[in-house]
Amino acid sequence: MRALRAGLTGGIGSGKSTLAKYMAQRGVALIDTDAISRMLTAPGGLAIEPVRDQFGDRFIDAQGGLHRVHMRELVFADPLARQALEALLHPLIDAEAESQALASQAAVQVFDIPLLVETGRWRQKLHRVIVVDCDEATQIQRVSQRPGWSSTMAQQVVRQQACRDNRRVCADILITNQDIDFHGLSTLADAAVQQLRDWACGTISVTGFCSSTA
Repeated sequence: MRALRAGLTGGIGSGKSTLAKYMAQRGVALIDTDAISRMLTAPGGLAIEPVRDQFGDRFIDAQGGLHRVHMRELVFADPLARQALEALLHPLIDAEAESQALASQAAVQVFDIPLLVETGRWRQKLHRVIVVDCDEATQIQRVSQRPGWSSTMAQQVVRQQACRDNRRVCADILITNQDIDFHGLSTLADAAVQQLRDWACGTISVTGFCSSTA
């Protein structure tokens, strides 16, 4: 049986990664594009030599992986550098994600894609879209508590990403992760997985972003 492919997205600090973990615990196949990116840019990863060629040795750390601090500073300050990095990484990420999907036997596959709305390149590959949502102040508060992040840096990232309205309008399942605890988010993960399984039992048509049925 053909797998149902769902994209999972949300702004930084929305709780998307936590929701993805809960959904994976419930038996869906999770294909994490952030994890793929980290694998590609780890020492010996397929992206390391192209990054070195494009940006120089300064952006490779002492262990031979991507120097994430230097690269983060560069792409925040220079949109052209960000575009160049994305042009380098995205084809490699897409190829690995497709390979993982084809190897999976699960009836439901969830693709964790932080920039699903911003890039648009995934739209024709997915049957449904799940959006994890919270307000901007909550995002900034959560991200600024992470090691190495300031509130200014968090605010910059939030404002470079798609606005809430643009993400929400793409949602077939909208999950509001604000003023709830981990148990509450876990309960919402149960409901989302059940909805995806119900859809997987029906006829699936790949038409890019589906109209909201949540």
